Amino acid sequence: MSTEPLHAQIDWDADGHPQSRQYGDVYFAHTGLEETRHVFIDQNDLSARFGALPEGGRLVIGETGFGTGLNFLCAWQVFEQCANATARLHFVSVEKYPLNRADLTRALALWPSLQRYSAALLAQYSAIHRGFQRLVFDGGRVTLTLLIGDALEQLPQLEGPIDAWFLDGFAPAKNPEMWTPELFAQLARLAAPGATLGTFTSTGWVRRSLKAAGFRMKRVPGIGHKWEVLRGVFVGLEGPAPRQGKPWFSRPPRPTGERHAMVIGAGLAGCATAASLAARGWRVSLLERHGADAAEASGNPQGVLYLKLSAHGTALSQLILAGFGYTRRLLEHLQRGRDWDACGVLQLAFDSKEAGRQQVLAEAFEPELLHRLDRDQAQGRAGVSLAHGGLYYPEGGWVHPPALCRWQAEQAGISLVPHQQILDLRRIDGQWQAWDGQHCVASASVVVIACAAQAKAFAQSRWLPLKGIRGQITRLAATARSQALATVVCAEGYVAPARLGEHTLGASFDFTNQDLTPTLAEHTSNLALLDEISPDLADRLGLDATPVQTLQGRAALRCTSPDYLPIIGPMPDQALFAERYGVLAKDARQIPDVPCPWLEGLYVNSGHGSRGLITAPLSGELIAAWLDAEPLPVPTAVAEACHPSRFLVRGLVRGKG
Repeated sequence: MSTEPLHAQIDWDADGHPQSRQYGDVYFAHTGLEETRHVFIDQNDLSARFGALPEGGRLVIGETGFGTGLNFLCAWQVFEQCANATARLHFVSVEKYPLNRADLTRALALWPSLQRYSAALLAQYSAIHRGFQRLVFDGGRVTLTLLIGDALEQLPQLEGPIDAWFLDGFAPAKNPEMWTPELFAQLARLAAPGATLGTFTSTGWVRRSLKAAGFRMKRVPGIGHKWEVLRGVFVGLEGPAPRQGKPWFSRPPRPTGERHAMVIGAGLAGCATAASLAARGWRVSLLERHGADAAEASGNPQGVLYLKLSAHGTALSQLILAGFGYTRRLLEHLQRGRDWDACGVLQLAFDSKEAGRQQVLAEAFEPELLHRLDRDQAQGRAGVSLAHGGLYYPEGGWVHPPALCRWQAEQAGISLVPHQQILDLRRIDGQWQAWDGQHCVASASVVVIACAAQAKAFAQSRWLPLKGIRGQITRLAATARSQALATVVCAEGYVAPARLGEHTLGASFDFTNQDLTPTLAEHTSNLALLDEISPDLADRLGLDATPVQTLQGRAALRCTSPDYLPIIGPMPDQALFAERYGVLAKDARQIPDVPCPWLEGLYVNSGHGSRGLITAPLSGELIAAWLDAEPLPVPTAVAEACHPSRFLVRGLVRGKG
């Protein structure tokens, strides 16, 4: 991970315009709006292209250099003016040094005609950290995917077609590391057939390099102090197209026919999937075996937004950073204090090993995400006495998961169908049918299995290596003195500030017991976790005078996978997979040029374990991106690390396929 500053270092000129201290260049000319419209909107013919989008159509814009967001906001404004009400805009932009919120607010105030759009951007502009960050506007009609980091590190991780490129950024003389043939090759790799491009520079070597990458370029009159600018269209290169990646991670064919999906399971993963599909115009039947949503592991009164990260940029860490930001922005739709609270999370350094791990993390990540507190500082944050300092996550907090599930399940286009225990899935005449044993409950062209370990009940997904781990929380009545707890505090367990007069303490891990009846033994174990966190808080709660037999709690099964990554994506046919890719058992380096045998229209979203609040909401966006051929909301390597096919490949390589 990089230790350089995350945010842009800004100076302001006499007219109040921002300049980059890192690059010694301006973000936009004094004719910024006119230049954006001429160079990027007009040279990509966006007004006409937005107007020509069909019902439910989508256009994807890619940009190098998000800067102040001016180009994005202008594109959004033109899209809203020209496109039909069901069309969608997806904007992907890479930015090495994002502005902090205060600087972005000041910069956008320069453009009052964009105030409505800039206010929406600022309302979502939180938890912007390195990697992929997804922001959603206007009920899902407009999506912004920010790639935070160096363009030549981020763009190779992007997967998805781009219809129009905004080749922006600081001038080539100021930022030569970006304007390279390697960058232009990435623009070409991602370009959809006939993709267009606009850029403010008409420098000859830029034009020639873009031509060499497959763009047909043309100089056109500029605006303001720019005599000429460039416009282009992607025509590709002569010769055979480069071979794509591993076929078992490729995109399945897009479903045809009615955009109707069944989602089985109304927990965090299922509700997120339903909401993401509904935002794209899908009609969703959300099938739940209980009488309401969030009835199992997603039903705890408080869960924690806790980022268990690695300093080495693992797939899990990248997923956690992307998912954390997405969840935090989503929570702004809920009521703070009742449904969630950004009170921060404190992870205690309870032994030397943990202290060493925290030191490494503190050196790898920016302090806005996490930083170390000594014991006195930690006690000041927590409001209670502690035995240790620790690592503090200022943007973390607690969430009432049922509130998030309910808000998502209530989105337009979703029908919650309770009391439906689905036992069998059948594919008949291009439709998936969900059977409860005797009756066909519902049918649709697409089905997403999001019912945790119950996925193993279906013949098509029985091979998934999912397992349930029992966890029990203890509910503790708040007292006048315990209300002092001001942040979530974690050690081996966690305790949260009071919600509606009650603290949540937990949670146990039991790999052998599947019974969901709360036990006295695990209440006792949870109380021991509290003693490790803060004997002072235990005293404030009056637990010495509270018989264990009177404690209330809740037990549920966390569903996880062997590598502790969730399982998200399209489902292959297990038997045909082994037949087509059996060569992997002899040579794992082989990549047979054979299409993957997908189970058409079948997807899975499961295995989120104890991180569901962070990974499950974004997983809905990943499922929707797979289905609708959109740019993925996570790096390609992360999507592959979460893909169901990974287990079939590993099985063949290890001779167990």
